[in-house]
Amino acid sequence: MTQERSAEGIRVFHCPVEATMSKIGGKYKAIILYHLTADGTLRFSQLQTLIPQATAKMLSQQLRELEHDELVHREVYPVVPPKTEYSLTEYGKTISPIVTEMCRWGEEHMADQILPPKQV
Repeated sequence: MTQERSAEGIRVFHCPVEATMSKIGGKYKAIILYHLTADGTLRFSQLQTLIPQATAKMLSQQLRELEHDELVHREVYPVVPPKTEYSLTEYGKTISPIVTEMCRWGEEHMADQILPPKQV
């Protein structure tokens, strides 16, 4: 499927939901954004604990895409062993109400299918 582009080469969308999903749609993007919204700055290993169904490769890929889209900030500390932390950017914080509403909806309509949260 070919993505539509404007004359300036900018990707265009057919509706606002499609545009939003281009940023947060992805196997684990919304879940990552949820944890960064709820828990603040997290290390990669903490995200792995919170999202056990994600492989390290997939988690890294989703984080890179969120970073590329300027929703997530990645901070690497030059220590041994390496320490990497992820947090929401100011732009990323603008998506928090959507993620919070998704959380509320899930709790209201699917609470019996949700496991208790893991502690980091």
